[in-house]
Amino acid sequence: MIKFNDVSKEFGGRILFDEVDFAVNPGERVGLIGRNGSGKSTLFKLITGELEVDSGEIQVPNHFRVAMLDQYIKFSEKSVLKECCLALSDEEKFDDYKAEKILSGLGFSDEDMKKDPQSFSGGFQIRINLVKCLLKKPDLLLLDEPTNYLDIVSMRWLKSFLISYPAQLILITHDREFMNDVCTHTVGIHRKKLKKIKGSTYTYKEKIAEEELVHENSRLNQEKKKKEIEAFITRFRAKASKATLVSSRVKMLERMQEYDELENISNMNFKFNLKPFNTKRFFKVEDLSFGYEENKILFKKLNFELLKGERVGIIGKNGKGKSTLLNLLSKDLIPVSGELNFHDAVETGFFGQTNISRLNNENTIAEEIASMDTSLTTTQIRNICATMMFTGDDAAKKIKVLSGGEKSRVLLGKILTKPCNLLLLDEPTNHLDQESVEAMSEQLLKFEGGLVFVTHSEWLLKQLATKLVVFHEDNAEVFHGTYDEFLEKIGWGDETLKEKKEEKVKLSHREIKRLKAELITKKSHDLRPLKSRKEILEKEIDANEKKLKKSQEDIVSFVNEGKSKEIQDCSILIKALEDKIENDFEELVELEEKIALIEEEYRHNLEELL
Repeated sequence: MIKFNDVSKEFGGRILFDEVDFAVNPGERVGLIGRNGSGKSTLFKLITGELEVDSGEIQVPNHFRVAMLDQYIKFSEKSVLKECCLALSDEEKFDDYKAEKILSGLGFSDEDMKKDPQSFSGGFQIRINLVKCLLKKPDLLLLDEPTNYLDIVSMRWLKSFLISYPAQLILITHDREFMNDVCTHTVGIHRKKLKKIKGSTYTYKEKIAEEELVHENSRLNQEKKKKEIEAFITRFRAKASKATLVSSRVKMLERMQEYDELENISNMNFKFNLKPFNTKRFFKVEDLSFGYEENKILFKKLNFELLKGERVGIIGKNGKGKSTLLNLLSKDLIPVSGELNFHDAVETGFFGQTNISRLNNENTIAEEIASMDTSLTTTQIRNICATMMFTGDDAAKKIKVLSGGEKSRVLLGKILTKPCNLLLLDEPTNHLDQESVEAMSEQLLKFEGGLVFVTHSEWLLKQLATKLVVFHEDNAEVFHGTYDEFLEKIGWGDETLKEKKEEKVKLSHREIKRLKAELITKKSHDLRPLKSRKEILEKEIDANEKKLKKSQEDIVSFVNEGKSKEIQDCSILIKALEDKIENDFEELVELEEKIALIEEEYRHNLEELL
């Protein structure tokens, strides 16, 4: 087990973690979520010892082995298989089959395993690093975006592998569906704290939303109570007869718990700039063929069209031609044969894998956005930067200091600067956080132009695709239907993983009515003692305030009459009443918070039934 105790960390002048406590227990597979820049990768580096904590401690048991997916490429062997076997333990050093099994699952053929690892693309080289990481069989496996360079078939194999992984795992991925299928727990970096819950990212988000709702309600109630007390103090401060009561209220005000107003968390809130398009068809592809080498054709005689209202998802294993097809549609490549016929009114916005590397590293974010359209005003440029979550001085950052996710947002910002009616997107969700992926999906659903996209995210395919271009068996063909229909009718053929979907049992009306009645009964049972206690406290406070008022009037009379014994007894009684009222008020506030939380929980459970 690895454990964080009161860990704080500042990075680049910004506090990432503030006295956080967190533990990963044996057998747990933890999904780590948080906005880009919130500190997910930093947390990994703290665990591996690459970075040190500013305060607190990280407890790691003796002989506890940690392995993290390395994004840096450094190979020493001349074949992929030999390179991967370097990760095997001394006891397993001759068990090549263990490396072969994982290599095969991640898309390497028998011939690939004999090749020099340096001969592969960057994406496949990261896969080799992933194989080596898995072969180490550590006590804690740290995977930071392992799916970025995988195709769907390899992702589904990896999902199956990780679900059965026997040791501890912390996973960072922008693919919410992948994370929810693999992980037993979710940990979120939120407001410089870490919160861990058992269950999916959806359960986590609901929990955070409920807690922040209770916090905000408590803050508003507290503000209301403070104003009432302050009004009382202001009203009676000058009256000697109310001096004790005013003093009591001042003390109560000083002891009241502080509820800070929660800082607003910005979301990526953008809208694609649609250029009007009033005809039916964006383009038509006829007998399209392409290959980088004359004797190695990636696909041939491909025919499809994009009509208004359609969204085409391009799927298949890596290296088969998915990105190439987008580059042909963007006119960056010329086909070997066939025709691409575009309507004259088509204006394209292209997000390509190589486009991020084309950003000028010496430009600031604002300068890079402005480079797309010299007519943009400073205000317009700043607004686009803010839309991509680069507010204030962030817009003055140079491209070279940005993370992969931040560069992706800059490229999206550049696409937003010009009106377009056809979007060509190649893996647009890589390096984005889960919230940004969902924001993008929402805007693409609203976009009234055409969309052709490549993605390894099955969630995004299910959300968007109305038609598919499927690359398989050294060719590409069109599937007229959604991704769910593709899985049902065709599927991935020889894939290792046949995903098991848990179907939600459809309850009968009678069953729903019974469960609803049970929930209402349980809610009443849970709330009854709390509401009963609340009613008692309110009556006690009311009665004691009347007694306090009477005692304060009595003590004035005793003072005038010079009755010292009565004055002493009455003073003791007043102090006891003030303390009792203050304690009852504190208990009442806590009860109201508990009641609000329970009512919200049961409201959510009832909605789930309906």
